[in-house]
Amino acid sequence: MRTGTTLTTKLLTMGMVFLLVTLSSISVTLWVTWKLEGGAAAVNEAGRLRMRTMRMALAVENGARDKLLANAEMIEGSLELLRTGDPDHPLFVPWSDETRARFADVRSQWTTVRQEWLAREAPPVPVLVARADEMAEVMNLFVDAIEVQIARWTAALHVLQLFMMGLTILVAFGVVVMTGLVVINPVARLQEAFLQIRQGLLGTRLPVETDDEFGQLNEGFNRMAQALQTSHDDLALKVREKTASIEDKNQRLSALYEVSALAAQAPNLKELTQGFVQQVRRVAGADAAVVRWSNEGNEHYVILAADGLPRSMTEEEQCLRAGSCFCGQAQSLPDARVIPISIATPMVLPHCHEAGYQTLVALPVMVHQRVLGELNLFFRAELELSPDMRELLEAMVRHLASSMEGLRAAALEREGAVAEERGMLARELHDSIAQSLAFLKIQTQLLRDAVKKGNDIARDRSMAELDVGVRECYADVRELLVHFRTRASEEDIEEALRTTLSKFGHQTGIAAHLSMEGHGLPLDADVQIQVLHMVQEALSNVRKHARATVVNVRVQRHPEWRFEVQDNGIGFDAGLAMAADSLHVGLRILRERAEGINARVEVQSAPGAGTTVCIALPHNEPGASGGATPSESPAPQLPSWSSL
Repeated sequence: MRTGTTLTTKLLTMGMVFLLVTLSSISVTLWVTWKLEGGAAAVNEAGRLRMRTMRMALAVENGARDKLLANAEMIEGSLELLRTGDPDHPLFVPWSDETRARFADVRSQWTTVRQEWLAREAPPVPVLVARADEMAEVMNLFVDAIEVQIARWTAALHVLQLFMMGLTILVAFGVVVMTGLVVINPVARLQEAFLQIRQGLLGTRLPVETDDEFGQLNEGFNRMAQALQTSHDDLALKVREKTASIEDKNQRLSALYEVSALAAQAPNLKELTQGFVQQVRRVAGADAAVVRWSNEGNEHYVILAADGLPRSMTEEEQCLRAGSCFCGQAQSLPDARVIPISIATPMVLPHCHEAGYQTLVALPVMVHQRVLGELNLFFRAELELSPDMRELLEAMVRHLASSMEGLRAAALEREGAVAEERGMLARELHDSIAQSLAFLKIQTQLLRDAVKKGNDIARDRSMAELDVGVRECYADVRELLVHFRTRASEEDIEEALRTTLSKFGHQTGIAAHLSMEGHGLPLDADVQIQVLHMVQEALSNVRKHARATVVNVRVQRHPEWRFEVQDNGIGFDAGLAMAADSLHVGLRILRERAEGINARVEVQSAPGAGTTVCIALPHNEPGASGGATPSESPAPQLPSWSSL
């Protein structure tokens, strides 16, 4: 049961009781001491009274009657002082029946003695002295009565002191006990409860038995423990919810990662879509999954890949006309549709219902607001698509659309590369073998004319020209074979250059030397192959025209990539050779290749002074391939999906 007394009231009450007892004891002690001091003064005063009586006796005996009156007045004053007392000294007679009787005897005896001593006819001196001795005896009895009373007060004081000592011990023990009950025990319980809270026992509670400060502390502790327990439970719940959310997000990220990895590794559309339907079926928990491709007008939908779909249904719905079924609906919104399937649902093709499916989830595969196809998920039970699963499926479909578009772009890039390679091959054939064959054609006609006319000199000259032309044509063919078989290193161009110079020296017998200077970033593969082709073109010009014995190729990596091909041949007029209408085919090919990678070509030559061809790549992008920017290049026509 709760009590209404506060801790402050309890402590103040104990303190006031202890204070009152202490003050009372001290007051009684002081009062008794005061009485004892007054009694001691009364004994002294009674001793003085006896001494004055003896002086009067001596004065009577000596005949000094003039002193009798003064001593008598002093004795009267002492008696009055003993009767009334003096609080200032202090002086008190500890009155009792005995002391009052003895004091009365003293006054009576003094009255008798005073009358006899102060009478005109005084008795003889021996009588007066005898009277003085009697009075002294009476005074001694009065002093003895006072001393007896003082002894009683002293004994009472000792008893009181012993009582005070016991009372002090008792009060101190009571204070200790009360302090333990009122303060120490509640504090110890509070400390124990806090220790249990620290150990994780959040269900710890303290009994609230009082309304004092400790009761309020216990109640506050209980509220704090309840708040901690509630917060802990809420935090644990939130942690479990957060953990579940993180696990769900991890699964979603894992699914997206698998789709991304599949998109990066799939070499063609068939493998991409087949792997995708397997993954999306597993993630969605579907009974079957199908990816359909749509033509440009979204009129027909063709199955690209299916997983879990019955073979009969795959064959019957291999190509769907848009609108003939829930699958293959032409739309431009990238939202997932959840479609219930029942016997009452009007359908042109009832294959889904016949296969036992009850729910269809359809998601369009779109890129840049253009429908590429559709993903269909089939479930044999009713389904409510959660927002998270809807978002995950839409994200996976977006990855699929990006991957399909990437395959389309790769196909375009391959087609463009093939076209570019064919154009380059055509240029090479036109600028080398075609011209040689045209020359051979002319020489053949001249040979036919010479044989027809019987001109042996012209015939021999034409045959000699034909022989030289065939040799040159054969050399051009070998050079082209070497030229198109050359591949750049993935890391550095040095090895490819050494291979090229080795083949060049072996074919021509011209000493070829390579020197590399500085350090720099490696070139991109497409830039490397173009640089190699330009170096090979420069070496081809040396073979055809320079009549050189030594060729030096110097490569500078820093601060920009710079390639120099220098020979000690006969040289030529560089100004005329670099003109736009020049017939020097090799230099024109060099310029065209350099423009393709934003490089600079410089030719230094003079008749009889050899030739130096310098190829310098852009300083700010040493490893970048040049060419027209994307905004300058026309958009290629997209190929059909059959090319993928």
